[in-house]
Formats: sequence, C-alpha cells, structure tokens
Amino acid sequence: MGLEPFTQDDQIFRDEDVLRDNYRPDDLIERDKELSEYQAALKPVIKGARPRNIFVYGQTGVGKSLATAMIMNRLLLDQENYPDIDIEVVELTCKSLTSSYQVTAHLVNQFRSQDEQITPTGYTPGMINDMLWRHLNELEATHCLIVLDEVDSIGKDDDILYELPRCNDNGNVEDTKIGVVGISNDFTFRDNLSGRVKDSLCDEEIHFPPYDADQLSNILMQRAEKAFTDGVLEDDVIPLSAAHAAQDSGSARQALKLLFKAGDLAREREAPSVTEQHVREAEKLIEEGKVKDELESLPTQSHLTLLAILMLSKGDALPAKTRVVYEKYVELAELADADVKTDRTIRDRLSQLTLKGFLGVEEQNDGIHGGSYHQYTLEVRTDIVEDALQSQTRISEVFH
Repeated sequence: MGLEPFTQDDQIFRDEDVLRDNYRPDDLIERDKELSEYQAALKPVIKGARPRNIFVYGQTGVGKSLATAMIMNRLLLDQENYPDIDIEVVELTCKSLTSSYQVTAHLVNQFRSQDEQITPTGYTPGMINDMLWRHLNELEATHCLIVLDEVDSIGKDDDILYELPRCNDNGNVEDTKIGVVGISNDFTFRDNLSGRVKDSLCDEEIHFPPYDADQLSNILMQRAEKAFTDGVLEDDVIPLSAAHAAQDSGSARQALKLLFKAGDLAREREAPSVTEQHVREAEKLIEEGKVKDELESLPTQSHLTLLAILMLSKGDALPAKTRVVYEKYVELAELADADVKTDRTIRDRLSQLTLKGFLGVEEQNDGIHGGSYHQYTLEVRTDIVEDALQSQTRISEVFH
C-alpha cells in the first residue's frame, strides 16, 4: 500500500495552533482580579515613579507568564502617550540557570549583539555584576523592568535577587529606575528566600491560584471556537476535559493539551466528531507520557536500580527482596561501567522510587528465625519503563 497524498482536508480542526502553548489569545479570561493587581503594581512606572519590585507566583499553567507578557506589552504601548517616559523591558527565562552568576551573565548578553556575547564562565562575580551595571547605566531610558521567569530555578543562590532590586539605592545604576518582576512556579520558593531578598524583591506579591472546573470550561470554550470546526465537539467534551484538569492540577495548559489530544485522536481515526471517549483515551495517553518523562529524568543510579527491578519482573522474580534487587543492580552497573554504589544507597533509591509511585513495597515478617524484610514490585507498565530506559544511552547499552 502506497503513501496517501498530503491534503489540507481536516473535518476536526479549523486552527489547531490555537490550542498550543505558544498561542497568545487577545484576552486573558478568568484572571480579572490578578490583572487588576498587576496593573496597579506597575502604575507608578507610567507616572514616572520608581517601579515596585513584584513577585508573581502560582503553579504551571495558571496564566502568570501570559499575564506578564500582556501587561508589559500594554505598558510599552501606553508609554507612547507620555513623551517624558521611556520604558525598556528585559525578559529572561531562568529555567536552565541554577545560580545568580548564570542569571547575571545571561542578562548581560541581553544587552549585547550576537558577536559580543560572553560565556557564562570565566569571570568573578564582581566583574560580571559590573558588566550588568554598565549596560544598565548606558540605557537611554527612564525605566527598565527586568522580568525573570521561572526564577525559582536558581535555588538558594539568590544574590542577584538582592542586588538587582537595590541597584539604584546602592548607586550601581544612577539615571534609569530599575524594577524586577520575579515569576515562580514554586510556592515555597518565596519562603526559602533570605530575609534581605524578601525585603528587596517582594514589594508586591501577586498569587495566581489554580483554575477551577468552571473557569477552565470558559477558557476551553474561548479557544475551541477558533480551534475546531463548527459542531464537531460533542456537548460533554469541554466539561469533561475541564473537570479532569481541575481535579489534577487546575492548569489551563493541561486542559488545552487534553482537548487537543482528544481532537487529534478523532482526526486520526477519521471520526465525525470529538466524543467523551476520545477525552478519556487522551487522558490515559497523556498520563503515560508524563510518567515516561519523569522516568527519563531520573539520575543514572536510579535508572540502574529500576532496570534491575524490570529485569527481575521479566524473569517472574517479583516481588523481590532488597538483597536480590541489589545483586541484580551490581551486575547491571558493572555492565554499564558505572560506579557500583553500596547496598544502603540502593535501598535509598528503592525508597525514592517507591515514593514516586513507580514501585510497590510490602514488609514481610518470617518470625523469630526469618526476621522482617521488604519486597518490591513494579507499579508501572513494563512497556513504559522499557521505553524510558532505552532512551538513555548508557542504560540502553546493557538492556537485554
């Protein structure tokens, strides 16, 4: 059977990109309160006053970054009405940055052309800070707002969150008024900040709570009008997608992903409409994908421990005692040319894998002579574990 021709025919989707992460709607619905708080916190800027430092927090998919982008764009647009105001916005996503030094180096590069970029190593902290102050002093702007998205990635190394909000007070930046917006997916990040950083960064705090099912339904309906062809969604599809996402995380991103996947399944099967069954199948597939992603992100020693369990499962040797798991682990670690850890370390790995829900454990007691011991089972489908482990180069080499 030959290949089918590519065509633009699609009876399910009108514009599927409307359901993607990078789509920017004209309006951010169900966030009127948060948008109002955000604008109020930034109003001093348009009046020429010094910006307040803002800390925005809430879990993934609740509108923090989208709200920030919309408000910054509106601020830049409205400044045109005031000739004495000139606002610069510098945005940096800190997802892969784990220190204040790295954040500062990347901020320096935001002000430089491609052929003048610096490497994020090789300078003292004082040198890298001085570069940043020099660029900020060279700005011909009345205000500069520095947006640090996913700022929790930097962990406890939070010096930049102290230095930046205070750079005007300390005389490091003189003419341009600097404001910092920190956006965090981690509710506990603020609590773990040092006292001096809290005082500097958190002039204003804006919390984006999870969406409830009704709010998610409204968001999905807004997107569905543009994404799907008329009448293709059965009545229970949006409420069910919203309910699933609300129960799990309250994330609009998750709800949109579920709705898209349901539509994609219907299209793949050439179904005339998207049904409740498509939603339920999509939820299962997405959950499997999340488990696989988490399995893939584990460190090598955890992968080897999990592979030991998988090999025992294939040999019908589960449930298995810790000692048996460790013996299999040692064999695999040697094949992978990896460091062989102690049995105590592997017991810790087994406990961690159990807490994540990948393994099950039962305590057995054989009385005075047999003593008590743990037995482990695999709680994730073997094909998902195999796919995740085979994607790891070092592990795949010893996969049997």
